[in-house]
Amino acid sequence: MSHVEWGLLLLLRSLSSPSARSQMSRHHLAAAATFAAALFLLSPPPCAAHPDDERCLSHLHQSLSDPSGGLRNWTKASFSAPCDGLLSHLQGVTCNNGRVYKLALPGLSLGGAIPPELSNCTNLQSLDLSANALSGAIPPELAALLNLAVLNLSANALSGAIPRELASCAYLNVIDLHGNQLSGPIPDELGLLVRLSTFDVSYNRLSGPIPVLLANRTGGGTAAVGTARFNASSFVGNKDLYGYPLPPMRTRGLSVLAIVGIGLGSGLLSLVLSFSAVCLWLRAKDRTATTPGEEGKISQLMPDY
Repeated sequence: MSHVEWGLLLLLRSLSSPSARSQMSRHHLAAAATFAAALFLLSPPPCAAHPDDERCLSHLHQSLSDPSGGLRNWTKASFSAPCDGLLSHLQGVTCNNGRVYKLALPGLSLGGAIPPELSNCTNLQSLDLSANALSGAIPPELAALLNLAVLNLSANALSGAIPRELASCAYLNVIDLHGNQLSGPIPDELGLLVRLSTFDVSYNRLSGPIPVLLANRTGGGTAAVGTARFNASSFVGNKDLYGYPLPPMRTRGLSVLAIVGIGLGSGLLSLVLSFSAVCLWLRAKDRTATTPGEEGKISQLMPDY
């Protein structure tokens, strides 16, 4: 109920009391009735959903499976009017000025995928879908959420690359993607998010170097000068990820089979060379043995001086 409706209700209650009617003249009663009518006419109609929010919520509901029934009050009828001022009757939805500005659905065993249409909630500032069973890729369309400050998709089964388009969300303070199956490199563009204070991509399948702008970022506020804001705990659990604050890239050593193969090849080559040398020596010796007295014949042909 709006403030105008509350004021109208209190006025009508006061006018309905016998003591108020006995103390007020007809003129006063007429003025009060006129004021009440004006309040009624000025009161806003029931808040209808913003078409973008309605599209956002309906597509999200269609994309999710809900085995535990945590979204039982997410009905088609409720999408037409999800917000009542700051309140919402939908599980996990918080509103501000009649728009959805927070979605918090952690730990509800939700399955399915994150739909690209979630980007229609253009006033969204916080998105928390952590600790569920979501799969598929992170839609790059989330970059349209220009007011987004908190993105928590941790502890799911999301795969694919981290969208570099998220760098368009300039107000992002928190990116938590740990405990998924994300692969590929960490986009360098994420280092341009100057407001970023929490960043966690640990325990994924990421590879390549850690972007310099993330690795060398230092803490602010009460943090000591020169203290890394994102330490190794933000990146651990990715065996092919390297660079500060993780150890540098390790050179890949030869496998046991390769070492054995090299050893056998070297031994075989040495054996072949030794056998060839022996054969050449024996042939040379045989040739010398079959030409006896050759030196004497040459000396006889030489003229005497």
